[in-house]
Amino acid sequence: MILDDLDGVDRRLINRLQDGLPLVTRPYAAVAEELGIAEGDLLYRLERLREGGLLSRFGPMYHAERLGGGLTLAALAVPEADFDRVSDAVNAFPEVAHNYRREHALNMWFVLATETPEAIDAAIAGIEAATGLRVFNMPKEEEFHVRLHLPV
Repeated sequence: MILDDLDGVDRRLINRLQDGLPLVTRPYAAVAEELGIAEGDLLYRLERLREGGLLSRFGPMYHAERLGGGLTLAALAVPEADFDRVSDAVNAFPEVAHNYRREHALNMWFVLATETPEAIDAAIAGIEAATGLRVFNMPKEEEFHVRLHLPV
């Protein structure tokens, strides 16, 4: 699936959901009403967008540290020929929140979120074993909130 495959409702849905879901009993129904579509249509569109790879992750954002968990930014220096294989291996770990390609010697960056701070080291060791590459661990020293909205 590519951006050209999206209709106007898909685009409005993606743009709307970047602002979060309302805290009501039926949040999808509320958003569907805002968009003038049925709740079932909204859920079908979300499923199609995820299966088509246009949405890689859809879900709540949690402050892992406030919940007693661990959180860190990590990076790999991945040979270009192995990038897809390594990306698949990294993304297979449930601790990986999101993964980005960068134009840098460390060309794959990802966030790890774990149930405990101690589990970060185990996740890193697992990724190193699965990829054969050294993980560069860059724990947060200070938090900044940047509102990122990517209009479609």
